[in-house]
Amino acid sequence: MAQSSGEITDSDVLTDLVTDWSADKEIFKIHWGKAMMWIFLVSDTFIFTSFLTGYMKVRISSTIPWPNASEIFALSFGGEPIPLILIAIMTFILISSSGTMALAVNYGYRKDRNKTALLMFATAAFGVMFVSMQAFEWTKLIVEEGVRPWANPFGAPQFGACFFMITGFHGAHVTGGVIYLSYVAIGVLNGRYEKKGYDIVEIAGLYWHFVDLVWVFIFAFFYLW
Repeated sequence: MAQSSGEITDSDVLTDLVTDWSADKEIFKIHWGKAMMWIFLVSDTFIFTSFLTGYMKVRISSTIPWPNASEIFALSFGGEPIPLILIAIMTFILISSSGTMALAVNYGYRKDRNKTALLMFATAAFGVMFVSMQAFEWTKLIVEEGVRPWANPFGAPQFGACFFMITGFHGAHVTGGVIYLSYVAIGVLNGRYEKKGYDIVEIAGLYWHFVDLVWVFIFAFFYLW
C-alpha cells in the first residue's frame, strides 16, 4: 500500500531523535549530557548499595568474629599505632577534592579557562594521591598482613573478599575519574568547549562528587563500624 507524503513513520521519529541528541539539544530543559550522567549515577548507586548491603549481611551473619578495623588499618609512628590514620588522610583528601571541583565548575561557567583547568588538574591530583594511598593500603594488607579474598588471619575469612571488592570497585571509579577530569581539563585549556559551553565541566563534577559521596558511606560502614 502506498504511503502518503504527509505521514510520519517510525523511521522519521528515530532519525529526528538521533539528530537532536547528536546536536547537543536539551531534553526537558536539561542538557542531554547531564541527563545521561544522572542516569548512570543512579544505576551506579544501585551497584554500590548492593555491595554495601551484601557486606552488612555477611558481617551480621558471620559466626566467626569480624576483624577490628581500627587495629588492622592502624599505622605506627614512633612505635605507637594510630588507628585509621591513613584512612582519615584519604578521606580528607577526597573531601578536599570536592571543593576544588566545585570551584572548577564555578570558573567554568565564568569561562575562565586557565583557572578551570588548573582546578580540575588539582582535583585529579587529589585523586591520584587517594589511589596511591589505597595501593599502599592494599600492599600492606596483602604482603605484610596476609589478607586474601578467600582468607584472613584476623578472623572472618569474608573480610578480605568484602574489602577488596568494595574498595577496589570504588578505586576503579576514582581512577576513571582522574582520567576523565584530565581529558576535560586538557580540552578546556585548548578551547574545545568555547562554542559548546562548559556544561561538560559540571557533568564531570557530578561524577566526581558522586565518587566522593560513595566513599563517605564506605568509610562509615566499613571502617567505622
